[in-house]
Amino acid sequence: MSKKTIELDEIETITLAYYNQNASAFWSGTKDHDVAQNYEAFLSPFPQDKKLDILDLGCGPGRDVHYFKSLGHRPVGLDGSAVFCTMARIYTGCQILCQKFLSLQLSKQAYDGIFANASLFHVPSQELPRVLEELYVALRPGGILFLSNPRGNQEGWSGQRYGHYMQLDSSHLFMETAGFKVINHYYRPADKPIHEQPWLAIVAMKPFETL
Repeated sequence: MSKKTIELDEIETITLAYYNQNASAFWSGTKDHDVAQNYEAFLSPFPQDKKLDILDLGCGPGRDVHYFKSLGHRPVGLDGSAVFCTMARIYTGCQILCQKFLSLQLSKQAYDGIFANASLFHVPSQELPRVLEELYVALRPGGILFLSNPRGNQEGWSGQRYGHYMQLDSSHLFMETAGFKVINHYYRPADKPIHEQPWLAIVAMKPFETL
């Protein structure tokens, strides 16, 4: 096993162990977060009456899966934390895939939209192009990928969690390299000066196939 592989395994193992060990506290701290702006940005490109096949990537205990289900959509959750997956299944009654981001097994063109809220920043920069390409393949033409990640210019450990923090330019480059077309972005929380908006949200589309 190469040093690179060992390091990636360590990143996933330690980060996921943190979430497994702090699952209840994480749920208590995030279940009432107001993410209506993100829901609207993700869903607005779709026809209002269309029922969507949605993958919630990094679903945690299932807050967003539960919301999408309440709208009549067909959400599937995915998380690398076994504890989160159990919580999400109980809370939502939906299919929850227990998969790590660095070893995804997603069906081709299975989803209309992928909602990655506060999750993809855990993917190391060296692996992000591959992961984005896998998400691209899992989306149907015209599908939407939504990302919301903390902004920054660094990569590494923050306590027991690994993070890759990017600004708009680098995020945009990763998305376009994977084949996506960025159609919207904004900073959060809304109605704050830029230095008080630590989150960057991006809405991107998988273009329709052309002849």
